Amino acid sequence: MRRFEFVDGNSSKFWMPEVQGATFIVTYGRIGTAGQRKEKAFPDEEAALREYNKKVAEKVREGYAEVSSGEVPPAPPPKAAAPPPPALVLPRRVAPATPGPEAVSAAASALALLQSKLKGPSWKVTRLARKARHALRALGGVDPAAHPALAAPFAALMAHVVGPKAEGRLPLRHALGLLSQVDVAAFQRAAEMWKAAPAGSVPPGVAAARTLHDPELALRVTALLAERPDLRDGSEDAWTKRWATLKPHVEAHLSGAGQSLAAFVGGVDAGGDAHLSKRLARLGA
Repeated sequence: MRRFEFVDGNSSKFWMPEVQGATFIVTYGRIGTAGQRKEKAFPDEEAALREYNKKVAEKVREGYAEVSSGEVPPAPPPKAAAPPPPALVLPRRVAPATPGPEAVSAAASALALLQSKLKGPSWKVTRLARKARHALRALGGVDPAAHPALAAPFAALMAHVVGPKAEGRLPLRHALGLLSQVDVAAFQRAAEMWKAAPAGSVPPGVAAARTLHDPELALRVTALLAERPDLRDGSEDAWTKRWATLKPHVEAHLSGAGQSLAAFVGGVDAGGDAHLSKRLARLGA
């Protein structure tokens, strides 16, 4: 144990510090006596060692001289670096599958039927879009361009998002519902086509795909922005759960690019669309 003494005129004192586990202990008093003992508990040994070193330095400044070095407690061990956070992994959009010719043919027929009814009532378009979405989901996330039977009807439907109104338009939310069932390459092609369309024909919300610079995240965020939970085939609770799952991935991506979620949301032009403004507000909440 280390011993420090202070002798000056009528003063003749000693002071002896030690650490036992997470407890800092000092024995002090007049030289020639047993002195008094004080203990102070700390949360851990590292904190007790910090107190030990602090008090030794104070006594030396006060004029105490060390007369017995004893065993010096070890310095507090360096804190281990925190392990890196686990990498975020996006959940699958579509379960993998090995589609046969019949499943591909059924999906192609559903797409063609939807295209032929685009000028019909909205409820019928919604019903046919739902059937086409389910048929595509059974294919396990294929790229429509890789299947001749799917390539033409799928591309034609994406063109109807920004095509002449007289030929019937496919609502953006339905287009994104179809794109969410296939490979992200199809979304990249559709986004490029939409961006090249005349300004007045591009639906509000497509701009979100231009600022994220990550095709998979852009697809999912744009789909959420276009979704209509207020309609019969939607659910506000389901929308909220999907965004809660996706939000950490979007925030991590934006942070890596030196941007915040608030800045991203503020940079998307709602184009006066009340529904899109509401969805954007939900993203930034």
